[in-house]
Amino acid sequence: MLSSILRGSSRFLYSNFITEWLDMQTLLIAFGAGILYLVAYHTYGKYLARKIFKLDPDAVVPSVELNDNKDFVPTSKMVVFGHHFTSIAGTGPIVGPAIAVIWGWVPALLWVIFGSILIGAVHDFGSLIVSMRNRGQTVGDIAGRLLNPRIRLLFLFILFMALTIVLAIFGLVIAVVFQMYPAAIFPCIVQIPLAVAIGLYLHRKGINLLIPSIIALALMYLSVGFGDVGLLGVFNGTLSAWPLWAWVGLLLIYSYIASVLPVWMLLQPRDFINSLQLLTALTLVVIGLLAAAFSGGAPVGDGVERPALEIVAPAFQMADMGAPMLFPFLFITIACGAISGFHCLVSSGTSSKQLKCESDAQFVGYGSMLVEGFLATLVILACVAGLGLGIGDGEGGFLIGADAFNARYASWGSAGGLGAKVGAFVDGSANFLKAMGLPGGFAIALMGVLVASFAATTLDTACRLQRYVVQELSSTFVKRGADGSIALTGNPFSWLSNPHGATLFAVAIAFFMASIPVSGADWAWANVGKGGLILWPMFGATNQLLGGLAFLVIAFWMWRRRLPVWFIVIPTIFMLIMPAWAMIHQLFVQGVGMETSWLAAEDKNWALILIGIVTLLLEVWMVTEAFLAWPRAKGILEETLEPLSVSRGTEAEGGRSC
Repeated sequence: MLSSILRGSSRFLYSNFITEWLDMQTLLIAFGAGILYLVAYHTYGKYLARKIFKLDPDAVVPSVELNDNKDFVPTSKMVVFGHHFTSIAGTGPIVGPAIAVIWGWVPALLWVIFGSILIGAVHDFGSLIVSMRNRGQTVGDIAGRLLNPRIRLLFLFILFMALTIVLAIFGLVIAVVFQMYPAAIFPCIVQIPLAVAIGLYLHRKGINLLIPSIIALALMYLSVGFGDVGLLGVFNGTLSAWPLWAWVGLLLIYSYIASVLPVWMLLQPRDFINSLQLLTALTLVVIGLLAAAFSGGAPVGDGVERPALEIVAPAFQMADMGAPMLFPFLFITIACGAISGFHCLVSSGTSSKQLKCESDAQFVGYGSMLVEGFLATLVILACVAGLGLGIGDGEGGFLIGADAFNARYASWGSAGGLGAKVGAFVDGSANFLKAMGLPGGFAIALMGVLVASFAATTLDTACRLQRYVVQELSSTFVKRGADGSIALTGNPFSWLSNPHGATLFAVAIAFFMASIPVSGADWAWANVGKGGLILWPMFGATNQLLGGLAFLVIAFWMWRRRLPVWFIVIPTIFMLIMPAWAMIHQLFVQGVGMETSWLAAEDKNWALILIGIVTLLLEVWMVTEAFLAWPRAKGILEETLEPLSVSRGTEAEGGRSC
């Protein structure tokens, strides 16, 4: 009798333990990941800063040495952090993890956590340092001196192709978000004049950026609350109905303007506002997660128990969902959030030109990537647990638990769609906010504003970076004057070496790509804006390949200085193999979401095939050149940069404070 009572009690206690574990599992993962990121920053990050890169707070940095009050501007680390983080984040750490959970939440989570700590943060930090010690040059330019001039051209061509894809697709991303969440339109638009006003005022007065940015953010959130009522609702509804081509064209015009303005006028205040927005959103999501863990989701209805917070997705997805192989496609699907080659462009293209001292580089380079990793972690939890708190079934009903997850992840086709995955994150994270009592419409609109703001930041930052790439490429084919300047002549490359000429060229190419109809579509205004989708299957692989090539540049820079490279070599090899494997598989075996390979398809996408083959050949060429140069490079410093003019150097003296 006693034994049966004990057995019954033990089963009861075990059952309660399992229930409580399931309720707390999401919370424990979120807080465990956050603690791990903090530990990594103060251990591995500090080790890299002090022992490997040996950051010197007294070193002369590009923002001071080349201060032009436009691109090179000494700036506090908090402001640069805001710019850097919002530029690298975009929609990447949202869309990628939201798709990748179809393989199971465990592989996605492991790649995000350990990828960001050991690979992604090292990549961003290293790119930033190498650029700062080379007068703020981009990784592509630096490659020419570290390896050979041919590598420079090859690298810059790859950068050009990758950024063209970003510019062609991100206007579409923002347009889709605006159509899905109209209440997000006005806050994103009003942010621009607010940021410009703040930038102009602060540039003249020199006061702190924090208070004006908080006021601007409050105004944005206030407009979110009234985004579907009155004149504001009519405004948002009208603009959400705009065709894609109108939005893509308008956003590219905005990108042109934003990329040629001085960084202090729009880029810095807007990105700082967005960084505050992110921190606010992350805080709200974590508080909402806490509320959901202890009390469940938002009330469903009278007499209905609130849904419990638990992970409703499989840890490992073994069923045939039509998804491609876990290896290598997990590692190119989740780019931002683990490692992204695009980040080396931000580190070496804009952030390195703004940091006012080397000692700030760990906070910006290593720290930003860890925050992005934490964002990606929350995205995973929003998709695999937040969705389970409840979503509409589209027919007036309500789905909770595994039914809600399966409704969004029934197959790879449903999981891979851009709108579906943005929606999975927005709905899942909004469920966390609703659990703490926020109105459903406001919570959803708030997350929509976050996604759209980040995408817009990535768009105009990519435009500025593309300008640098076009200028660097075109300058190869023109003669410089005695002072290093390039005069406008009959040579068309001289016009492309000009900031305005380079930016107009970048925008024009992006709009042309966006205007090409996708396979099977007609040339019509209704299809303009979707052209970026043609090359979208290439984005993940090309993006990750950039990461591998940036690692190659960092490794050579360290190798020439006899610095340790053990922590660089394995990530370099890994990030060169995975994207190449993915591209070869799609070219010759099976394309993602297809029954055949790209080459075997009846309706061949020749633009995709051509760029894929060219990219592979460029990678093989670069890796071969690097392999041959490696044994001869150890301890041999590269050619030094030409000295600056005396006048420039004199102007740069003083004014530096860390």
